Amino acid sequence: MRKILYYAFAVVLVIALNTAVLSTLYFGSSQKQQKAFDAKITTLQKQVSGLQDKLETVSGEKVAVAPPAAEVVQREVIREKSQDQQLTEAVAKTAPAVVSIVISKDVPQLEVTYQNPFGNDPFYQDFGIQVPVYRQKGTVRQKVGAGTGFLITSDGYILTNRHVVADTQASYTVLLSDGRQLDAQVVYRDANQDAAVVKINAKNLPTVNLGDSSGLQLGQAVIAIGNALGEYNNSVSTGIVSGLNRKIEATTADGSLEAINGVIQTDAAINPGNSGGPLLTLDGKVIGVNVATVTGSSNISFSIPINFVKSIINSVTGKNF
Repeated sequence: MRKILYYAFAVVLVIALNTAVLSTLYFGSSQKQQKAFDAKITTLQKQVSGLQDKLETVSGEKVAVAPPAAEVVQREVIREKSQDQQLTEAVAKTAPAVVSIVISKDVPQLEVTYQNPFGNDPFYQDFGIQVPVYRQKGTVRQKVGAGTGFLITSDGYILTNRHVVADTQASYTVLLSDGRQLDAQVVYRDANQDAAVVKINAKNLPTVNLGDSSGLQLGQAVIAIGNALGEYNNSVSTGIVSGLNRKIEATTADGSLEAINGVIQTDAAINPGNSGGPLLTLDGKVIGVNVATVTGSSNISFSIPINFVKSIINSVTGKNF
C-alpha cells in the first residue's frame, strides 16, 4: 500500500512539474501558442485533481500537493504583467493632467533703414553711400520658450520648475491636453527648490496621482512625460532609476550655476522643454519633477523627488498631499 501511495504521489508531482514547465513556456509565446498551452495546462490540472482524489480515498488522509495550475498561472500573470501594458496604462492615466507652459514676452520689433555711414560730414554727402541699419519700431509679443507642468488639483494648480517660469516680465499660457489655451499666473516660486506653482482659472480638471519617492529603488522602471524641445506635447520616454540622492549643478537661463541636492538620476530622456514634467512609476504615480539633463551625455537626467515639494504644494493649495 505504501508503495502505491508513493507511486501515486510521484505521478502527481510529475504532472505538477509538467504544469509548471508549461506555465513558464506560456510567457513569451504567441497568442496561438498560449491558447494551446492553456488547453494542456487545463488537462494536466484535471489529472492532478483526479489523482489527488484517488490518493486521498486510498490513504484516508488529506494529501497536500503543489498549488493548482490555474493559481500558478494567475500568480505569474500578475507578476509578469506586460511592462508595455503597465506603461501604456500609466501614461493613459497621467497624460491628460500634463500641460505645456508657453513663455511669451514683448520683444523689440526691428525695421531696416539706410543711412550715410559718415553721418553729416559734408565731404561725404554727395557720394550716395548708404548702409542698412536696424532700428526699433515698437515691440511685438512672441513665444520665447516653453516648458512642462502637471495639474495637482482639479481647480487649476500646476506644479512645474522655477526656472521654467523664472522671468517675472514674461507672460505664461498653459496648453491643456484637451486643446484649450488658458492664461496662467505664477503664484509661487520656491527659493530653495527648483519648483514653482502656476494657477489657471478652470474647474473639474484631470489631476496626477502623487506617489512616495522615499521608497524608490535602483533599477526601478520609470516614465518621463513632457513637452520635448518645446514642440512635441506629451512626449514619453522610459528608463530606470540610475541613482539616488545625487547632487548636481545646473546652469540657469542667465548662465549662473544652481546647486540642486538629493535628486533622482534616471536614464529616461529628459529633453529641453521636458523640465517641470512628471517622473512616474509603472503604476502611474508621480515620484519626481523632471529638472535637468547633462548636455552631451548619453541618458543622464535628473528629477526632484516629489516628497521634497509636497510641503510646498500643501502650503500653496491649502490641501494635504
